[in-house]
Amino acid sequence: MRALVLILDLAGTFVFALAGATAGARRQLDLFGILVLAFAAACAGGIARDLLIGATPPAAISDWRYVATSVLAGIVAFRWHVAIERMANPVRMFDAAGLALFAVAGAQKALAYELSAVMAALLGMLTGIGGGVVRDVLLAQIPTVLRSDLYAVAALSGAAVVVIGDLIGAPPLPAALVGAGLCFGLRVMAIRRGWHLPKAFQDPPRKSPAKNDRASS
Repeated sequence: MRALVLILDLAGTFVFALAGATAGARRQLDLFGILVLAFAAACAGGIARDLLIGATPPAAISDWRYVATSVLAGIVAFRWHVAIERMANPVRMFDAAGLALFAVAGAQKALAYELSAVMAALLGMLTGIGGGVVRDVLLAQIPTVLRSDLYAVAALSGAAVVVIGDLIGAPPLPAALVGAGLCFGLRVMAIRRGWHLPKAFQDPPRKSPAKNDRASS
């Protein structure tokens, strides 16, 4: 279980860092800014998870491999961001992959610390969405999780598969692969087909003509 969580964590760290660094390159940040954004996007969710479950100090700041992985992804994005941009929706695809990997890794680590099934699923979701929230805040954007189509729901679905697999005694690796595949698939389909949860207003509210006339008088 520990080896699987580490592999998923490092893989998620790389792709989330690549997504964050690519977003920073789009905003024309310098090398230092891109590396900071890569680390924040890659490690914020894992740090929050580790603090909540009592795994201190968090792995992202106690294990050099996390920093090295995020720096490597930042350098790759800085050097080859033009080639990355030629891919279809590169930031969204990297973000979807990171979301899937972190959601299942977060749920598995929470289960390893003997948390309840519900809390393990929620912490898996938090691990997945945390880095994207910090990345968007640093770029002065409304976080994707608050405005996007099936972002947190996709992460929760992937984490739930891992938890259900643990409850029924399924092997960790197949459960992780199925959960990651479900999360990634939901996110990609939501991006391509515009799936989203109901919004407060489908269109901006409009004032009635009578109210406008009274206001002008």
